[in-house]
Amino acid sequence: MTNDIRVRRVSTEEADACAPALAEVLIDCVEGGASVGFMLPISRDTALAFWRGVAQGVARGERVLLVAENAQQCIVGTAQLVTAQPENQPHRADVAKVLVHRAARGRGVGLRLMQAIDDAARAAGKSVLVLDTVTGGVAERLYARAGWQRVGMVPNYALMPDGTFCATTFYHKQPGQAARSASEGRMPNMRR
Repeated sequence: MTNDIRVRRVSTEEADACAPALAEVLIDCVEGGASVGFMLPISRDTALAFWRGVAQGVARGERVLLVAENAQQCIVGTAQLVTAQPENQPHRADVAKVLVHRAARGRGVGLRLMQAIDDAARAAGKSVLVLDTVTGGVAERLYARAGWQRVGMVPNYALMPDGTFCATTFYHKQPGQAARSASEGRMPNMRR
């Protein structure tokens, strides 16, 4: 992990201005084979429209947008915490679009984004997080290292950017659970 990467929360005022740089990251990931909701060929207009919609969600307080920047302050990764949930799930959030530009991979960017997601979730009062990813993809190793628990896999859940089916694995995490359990003198996920 290098120290030249900084992860920060994007403010409401700057979310739309980040759209072009975020579009570049999204396009790179989809062109690299990431199944993140888009098909090939992905146009710049499609990517920009997506990020402008995300900026609107940030402005409405429905999501937290995080970016990872290199030493030159170029955006090389991103992640979102979707905090707007149904009325009976105010304690839950979804993690979405964890993306790292291929040129920045292998430097700990993804792990730093996941740590920042945990911090943002705690700050938002969220105690249950969920996400999904392509089964067998490199992201599964990242989520395991970040302390996420595998729930299960659904075959043929989504399409890869080239149109082939892929299975999806679901994960959950309860940020702060280990810290709470330790302060209570017991191990997490164990009953007394």
